[in-house]
Amino acid sequence: MIPRIAVTSGEPAGIGPELCLALSQRELDCELVCLGDVGLLAERARLTGIAIELRPYAAHEPRARKRHTPGTLLVEPEPLNVASTPGRLDKRNSPYVLALLDRAVDGALAGEFDAVVTAPVHKGVINDAGVTFLGHTEYFAQRAHAAHPVMMLTTGTLRVALATTHLPLAAVSAALTIESLCRTAAILAGALTDWWGIRAPHIAVCGLNPHAGEGGYLGDEELRVIGPAVERMQREGIQARGPLPADTVFVPRLLQGFDAVLAMYHDQGLPVVKFAGFESAVNVTLGLPFVRTSVDHGTALELAGTGRADAGSLAAAMDLGIELSRQ
Repeated sequence: MIPRIAVTSGEPAGIGPELCLALSQRELDCELVCLGDVGLLAERARLTGIAIELRPYAAHEPRARKRHTPGTLLVEPEPLNVASTPGRLDKRNSPYVLALLDRAVDGALAGEFDAVVTAPVHKGVINDAGVTFLGHTEYFAQRAHAAHPVMMLTTGTLRVALATTHLPLAAVSAALTIESLCRTAAILAGALTDWWGIRAPHIAVCGLNPHAGEGGYLGDEELRVIGPAVERMQREGIQARGPLPADTVFVPRLLQGFDAVLAMYHDQGLPVVKFAGFESAVNVTLGLPFVRTSVDHGTALELAGTGRADAGSLAAAMDLGIELSRQ
C-alpha cells in the first residue's frame, strides 16, 4: 500500500510553507498532500528559488494513490484570510491555520490520510486571535476526542515522552497524579510495542525534583506520587524503573538499558532530545486514533522567505510518519 500523508503548511508567516516545498523535492515512499494556500506556496517558491509544479488534490474524486514525484506537490487548497508577508504575524490568519489542522484531522479520522505531519504554528498569534491554543498535541486530542494524548520526541534511539506538556512550571506538581502517570506509561509502552516493535519495553521514569527528591528533603512528589505510580506500573506489567534523577538518567551508559524516558515536564526532557539531534528530532503524538508526527522546532520567523531554513526535521517527521503508518 502506498500511504497517503497529509502535511499541514503551518503558520503562513513562518518557514512552514517553504519547508513543505523543500520536502516536495525529495524521493518519498508515499502520496504527499500539502494543505495550504496555493498562492502562498507559489510565492514562497519564487522567493526561495524552488522549482515546483503545484497540482490540485481533488479529495472528492476517486483516484488511485500514486507515489510522490519529486518536484511536484499535490495541494489541498485552503485560502488565506489575508495576504501573508514572511516574518510578519497577522492574527487574522489564525482561522486559516486552524482550518488546516481541522482538515487534517477530519481526513485522518475518515481514513483518507494514513498519517498527518505538521509544520510549525505560532501559539501566541492564535491566542491573540481569541482562540485558546496550547499546541498541536492538545488541539488534535480535543478534535479527535482522545482522552489522554502523550507528547513524545525522538531522535535515533532516544525517545522521551512527557507526563505534562504545555503547562507553566508552577502548575506541574499539581498536574501529576498516580493515575495520569500510569495512563501515560501504558500509552507509551503500547506505542513502543505496536509501532516500534519493542517487546516488553523498558521505561525510565524521571523524578520531578533535584536528585529525585533526595528522600523527601528536596520535595515529596517522588514519595507521594511518582514512586507509587512506578510500583503500580510494575504491577500492571510495565517494565518501569524510577523515580530516577533527571540529571543522570540521560547518561549514555544508563540510557542503554531503556527504550524510552518518561519526563515529568516539557523542559526536563526536550532539551536533551534537541541537543542530541535538533535537525533530525521528531515530535510524535501518542494516544490519538491516527499517526501524527511533527517538526521539533518553531516558526523561525526571521528565516521565512530566505531559503535558509533547514527542512531536516520535517523530512525526518515525514519518514517516521510513513514508517508508522505502515504498522
